[in-house]
Amino acid sequence: MSEQTPLMKVTIDGHTIEVPAGTTILQAARMIGKEVAPPAMCYYGKLENTGGNCRTCMVEVTKGSDADPRPMPKLVASCRTTVMDGMEVGNKSSEKAVTAREGVVEFLLINHPLDCPVCDQAGECKLQDLGYEHGKEETRYEFERRTFVPEDLGPNIQLHMNRCILCYRCVKTADQITGCREHGVMFRGDHAEISTYLGKALDNEFIGNVIDVCPVGALTDKTFRFKNRVWFLKPVDAHRDCPTCSGKAQVWYRGDEVFRVTARKNEWNEVEDWICNTCRFDKKETKDWVIEQPSVISKDSVIRQGHYQANIGTKKPNETFKKVMSGRDPKLLLDIHDVSQVNEPNRDLSQINGPATSKDFKD
Repeated sequence: MSEQTPLMKVTIDGHTIEVPAGTTILQAARMIGKEVAPPAMCYYGKLENTGGNCRTCMVEVTKGSDADPRPMPKLVASCRTTVMDGMEVGNKSSEKAVTAREGVVEFLLINHPLDCPVCDQAGECKLQDLGYEHGKEETRYEFERRTFVPEDLGPNIQLHMNRCILCYRCVKTADQITGCREHGVMFRGDHAEISTYLGKALDNEFIGNVIDVCPVGALTDKTFRFKNRVWFLKPVDAHRDCPTCSGKAQVWYRGDEVFRVTARKNEWNEVEDWICNTCRFDKKETKDWVIEQPSVISKDSVIRQGHYQANIGTKKPNETFKKVMSGRDPKLLLDIHDVSQVNEPNRDLSQINGPATSKDFKD
C-alpha cells in the first residue's frame, strides 16, 4: 500500500489551510480563494514549468515553519516557493509585499504603450487590472520607450511586441500543447522579443491558443481585430462535434452575429479545454454550434456590467409587502381618493378663491 502524501498547514493572510507537500504558496492561496490569492502574470496552472518571470506574485514569509520559525529574509515568488508545515505568509496584509508589487507594476508599465483605447485586449487585460490595483497615477520614466518593428505571424495571429511583458506563456503553450514550436524569445535584456526569427507563419492547428494565454494585448485574433469591444458582447458556452479538439468553446455574440470564438476559462482566467484553429477562426455562425448556456462571468469583470449570469436577473423578487401588512393588498392602502376624499367638491382646490389655507380643509 502506497504512503499518503503528508499534509502541510499554511496560513496566508490569517486564513489557514492544509495542503499536500509540494504545493506552492500560490496554489495554496488559490485553494483559499481570491481574497488572498496573489496576482500572477506568468504562472499558468495548465502548463508545466511556468512562473518565476514576472515577480508580481511575491509574498512575505513571516514564519518559515514550525521546525524553523525564522522569517525568510527576502520576499519570495509564491509561484515557485513550496509550503512548509506551519508556514505563515503575508500577501495583501504585508506592507512589504504590496509596496514591492507596486514597484513591479511600475517596471512592467515602463515600456508598455498606452494602447488601451484601441487594444482588443482592453476589458479583459490582466495588466489593466494589475495597474488599477497597484499602479501609480503617473510614471517616473523619462526615457524613450522601446519599440519593435511589426512582424507578420500569419493570417490569424497579430503580434504587438511593444505590448509584450515577456511572460513566456505563449512559448510554453506552443512547446507543450502544439508540440511544434516555431517562435520563442530572441536576444537578451532590453533587446529580448518574441519572434520566429526566420519569419515563419504560426500555422499549427492549436497555435491559436497562444491568444488565450497572453495576459496582455501582445497576441490578438486578426479575425476579431478592431471589430468590437468585449463589454458589448455576450459570451455563451457552446460545443460542436470536432474531430481535432474537445469542441467546447465560448462563443461571443452581439445580437445574432458571432464576433469571435475563444476557449473556456476558469476563475483564474486559465483555459479549461484547448481548442483548435478550426473552431476558433472558421466557425463563426450559430449553426456551427450547440448553445448550452450563458457563460458565467466573474463579478469583477467589466464584461459582466449590464449582462446576464446564468438565470440571475430573470427571477422576480419575492413580494414582502403582504407579509408585513398581514396579507392586506397594497392597492387598497394606496387608493388615496377614497381614503382622504381630496376630490370632494367642497375640497376641490380649483374652486377656492385665492390661496388655500388650513381653514379650507376643516369640516
